[in-house]
Amino acid sequence: MSIIEIAQKTRVSARKLAVLSANAKNQAIEAIATALEAAAPDILAANAADCKAAETDGIAKPLYDRLKLDESKLKSAIAGVRDVAKLPDPVGSVQIHRELDTGLILKRITCPLGVLGIIFEARPEALIQIVSLAIKSGNGVILKGGKEAVRSCEILTKVIHQALAETPVNPEVVQLLTTREETIELLKMDEYVDLIIPRGSNSFVRFVQENTRIPVLGHADGICHLYADKAADIQKAVEISVDAKTQYPAACNAIETLLVHSATAPKFLPAVAEALQQKKVELRGDEKTRAILENIAEANEADWSTEYSDLILSIKIVDSVEEAINHINTYGSRHTDVIITEDSEVAETFLNGVDAAGVYHNCSTRFADGFRYGFGAEVGISTQQMPPRGPVGLEGLITYKYRVVGDGHVAASYVGKDAKGFTHRDL
Repeated sequence: MSIIEIAQKTRVSARKLAVLSANAKNQAIEAIATALEAAAPDILAANAADCKAAETDGIAKPLYDRLKLDESKLKSAIAGVRDVAKLPDPVGSVQIHRELDTGLILKRITCPLGVLGIIFEARPEALIQIVSLAIKSGNGVILKGGKEAVRSCEILTKVIHQALAETPVNPEVVQLLTTREETIELLKMDEYVDLIIPRGSNSFVRFVQENTRIPVLGHADGICHLYADKAADIQKAVEISVDAKTQYPAACNAIETLLVHSATAPKFLPAVAEALQQKKVELRGDEKTRAILENIAEANEADWSTEYSDLILSIKIVDSVEEAINHINTYGSRHTDVIITEDSEVAETFLNGVDAAGVYHNCSTRFADGFRYGFGAEVGISTQQMPPRGPVGLEGLITYKYRVVGDGHVAASYVGKDAKGFTHRDL
């Protein structure tokens, strides 16, 4: 089947999905969860084959960590599917209900976008999250996983299709592409695809943006920061730093740079360095940091704008919260940044001043996640200025339409010498 035929079939089936009831969509989502549980051994075996082939090809460790789908990750993904089913239906919500004039009524009502094109690297559980969110929001979806995850994506799509075949949702709302050539063609399908969401490297996201006329919801680098203020609780700062760096270093919401106020650096840096080095983290520091931590590597200019996605952390000493904010706004990727401080005024300065999708106070950046936000799952994290921003769940996959109902009303009645007036009364 050609890519245009795939896109056409997805468009037709998505239009039918768009008008299904919440119960019908939830039934389909539960069927997917049940089928994934039953097929777990086959899914894990396919992923093991992907991992083995990737190791042979010399895959980078951060990418391998994202690729590997163990029993725990799969169970978590399935739980996320069921959480999506529990969420309110985002389609058909009345956002505005207004009388324009007697008998002339305006409603703004939410509706699906149409067809989503999702291109992602490695993480096979992302496919599970995306499909559940697409069905719940009434959208068709065309998926393209990384070549390293092709076996995992194929078995997951097969299981999902088999599950949907027993429900009111046509399996053709979910399509899988497997080649780079198909990806290039997908980017040309602006007649059939309404939104592209790329999940990968900065260069890949930029490539997508430059090679399509379809709107792109971009998330590239995750260069996240933790700033330990002079009023930071040292123990709290150490524990949060270790979690934000090491709990899952390959994640885009793991910190890559640690900023430390000069007043707290002599006490905080030795403590946090010891804790991080116990977790095998390689530390790199500026000149002031290396005067305190003598046995660490030098951090250069490139380190401040690098997403390591690994057990590497760059450290810089600053003299104020304003300097920390300036550093983050200069080198960060507008993903997620956190301040550790017991001074609420300083915290407020940081939260207001940092330009990022997520700004945190006294907690780990690892909470930047659709599942942890209660979205059930996410199709990605957007670091762009325009909404949706941050973890994109159901609300980022809908748009709205205006319905106006009258009784013979014509615009000519509202202009000229004897023009009628509008009532503009919210109902």
